[in-house]
Amino acid sequence: MPAVAAIRDAHPHAQITWVINPEWAPLLRGNQDVNHVHIFPRGDFTGLGAPAGFFSWLKLTKKIQPDVALDFQGLLRSAIIARASGAKEILGLSDAREGSRFFYHRRAQVGRHEHAVERYLKLAELVGAKIGEGLRCPVPSGDPLPRFDDYPPFIVLHPFARGSGKSLSNKVILEICRAFAPTRVVIIGKSKRKIDIVENCVELTNQTTLLQMIRLIRTASFIISVDSGPMHVAAAVTDKLLSIHTWTDPRRVGPYNPDAWIWKNGEIIRVGELDKTKRKRGGRRLKLKDVPAIVDLVRPHVPVDPMLV
Repeated sequence: MPAVAAIRDAHPHAQITWVINPEWAPLLRGNQDVNHVHIFPRGDFTGLGAPAGFFSWLKLTKKIQPDVALDFQGLLRSAIIARASGAKEILGLSDAREGSRFFYHRRAQVGRHEHAVERYLKLAELVGAKIGEGLRCPVPSGDPLPRFDDYPPFIVLHPFARGSGKSLSNKVILEICRAFAPTRVVIIGKSKRKIDIVENCVELTNQTTLLQMIRLIRTASFIISVDSGPMHVAAAVTDKLLSIHTWTDPRRVGPYNPDAWIWKNGEIIRVGELDKTKRKRGGRRLKLKDVPAIVDLVRPHVPVDPMLV
């Protein structure tokens, strides 16, 4: 989003089309930087009717005919889509994977230790974007949840991620809820796991839309999240965020917000202080013994409501 916003600022009269999976399209609701949304219904391209459906979609894609296509994803699929659009020029990242680089006319030179946001901004610079200190990230305001009140104050906990070893264990989730009682802890995200809850826990796993999740993040007093998409949404709208990292490098994929916080290997560090710390390979999962330090960080931002005591 910041990269596309920078492109819009550089080219206020350009027609910008974003190719996106349908499940993520709500993220672009109300986005004034994007003129058109072209849905890539990946889930429809399976089964016996997949070839016909895919070629029908390609025919629509060929009608876009842009002057330039930017491949932010850097995979073979996204590069093929860029080529199928009929773009006069295709731009991508220098370390794009799966042979996608062979589709590009120009490449933004990026380093493997650079943050993902900074990598994307370099791609935007190839089309004239000027990157300053202030970045725009127009995340939607979100949708309210039925029968959920913003008061009393609450903490959002997002404990699930697709990557191996990145999710929190059930024991840690339960301990975090207990440690913050009587303050409400609202659990969000998608998971097939059954979560045990205590009285102050509001279990909304698999029960919110993307836009409802954004509203919860915006109205929460603090967000605790594993390295995931919702964490990046939180980083765009608040600095009351703790991002939990196991094997991932927070310098590359952590919150792009200097005032947010990082947990890694038993240490809690402010994002703005990461450059002063030694880069370590690997990491470990968050354990029960780590919960008290998290409570010490978060509790001053979410004082116990006297009505709950």
